[in-house]
Amino acid sequence: MDYILSKAPVFLLIFARCFMMIMTLPLFSMRSVPRIAKIAVSGYMAYFLLSVVDFSQYQNFLGDDGAFSLIFLLLVLGEGLIGVILGFYITIIFSAFSSAGQFTAFQMGFSAASTYDALAQIENPLMGQFFNFIAILIFFQTKWFQMLFFRGLTASYSAINVFSLIAGRENLVKLFLSGLSNLFADALIISLPLMGTLLLITVCTGLLSKAAPQMNLLSEGFPIMILVAFFIIMSILPNLCDFFINSFATGFSDLEHFFVQIGGGM
Repeated sequence: MDYILSKAPVFLLIFARCFMMIMTLPLFSMRSVPRIAKIAVSGYMAYFLLSVVDFSQYQNFLGDDGAFSLIFLLLVLGEGLIGVILGFYITIIFSAFSSAGQFTAFQMGFSAASTYDALAQIENPLMGQFFNFIAILIFFQTKWFQMLFFRGLTASYSAINVFSLIAGRENLVKLFLSGLSNLFADALIISLPLMGTLLLITVCTGLLSKAAPQMNLLSEGFPIMILVAFFIIMSILPNLCDFFINSFATGFSDLEHFFVQIGGGM
């Protein structure tokens, strides 16, 4: 505790970035996670990073006369904004899987079966929640979670600060534009096999119902499409898992490239 109090300004700066990143990360940003738990995890992370982080560029604002002043408050807000940016970018990666589930659910007839998704914190169809849970499991199983906290977060302190963020705002805009582009591209790639197959089934049932109206195939088409969709998901699930891993790798690679551009590398 004495060590933390002796470096209280630096600890608060580190804590602000950690806390705001946790508040915007998927799974951790859920309302079911107690706020005191988020504060405790952020405090532990700030304590472990206290001896690693170099805030020499802030040294002029962390002296006895500069600590806890208006300028220091602005630095804390800037560090919190950096944490929001990091957490929001990871959320964009996960949003691709939720969007793919929404595309698939619309074609399957599940679009009306929307419930509150605690991970995405929106009204999300069942297939979107299904893909979200798979992505979360893969995220923890393949140790991307450890890389985010023990490598990505540590590297962000050496690469990004408030001043470099203001100077490299163009690179920040490019990062989010590329992230949003990859979001829709990944969602389309994930949902394309299902949407294409179900579209063919819809066309076939429509033609058969016109040829033989007494069969009433349109009403029977919904359970057929649901069964076929789940069979296709079961068949391509290993490939989907590989694609999820590649999506995480691409997203973290873009984030690493952003670190290199804005602050001199990881």
